[in-house]
Amino acid sequence: MNTARLVNIWFEKWNTGDFQNLPITDSFEHTSPFGIVKGKQVYINLVHENKDKFLGYVFDIHDAIYKVDSACVRYTAKQGNDFSLDVSEWYYFKSNLIDKVIAYYHIGDIREERSYKN
Repeated sequence: MNTARLVNIWFEKWNTGDFQNLPITDSFEHTSPFGIVKGKQVYINLVHENKDKFLGYVFDIHDAIYKVDSACVRYTAKQGNDFSLDVSEWYYFKSNLIDKVIAYYHIGDIREERSYKN
């Protein structure tokens, strides 16, 4: 299966809430600003325990780059009318499954000393 199809299945599963059947390896690893989650079952359990934070999103995909063993997707995730998150994710593949995701997004206010001066 090609990488574009695997990423599409990933988003289809999130769109339908079918997170228990994500196309991921048993050794799946997810890295985000919240930390690293190692293992498929650990990840599935985390999502299950935090459904309100993981499910119910609409994804607006802006860009995607697909290679033989990796891909990168930039998208906006919207949950309800009040929450929007701009994300860039790298996907790495093994044995026709997603083995690793590294997600980049901002999770808090910008500190005063880090803001741009106009």
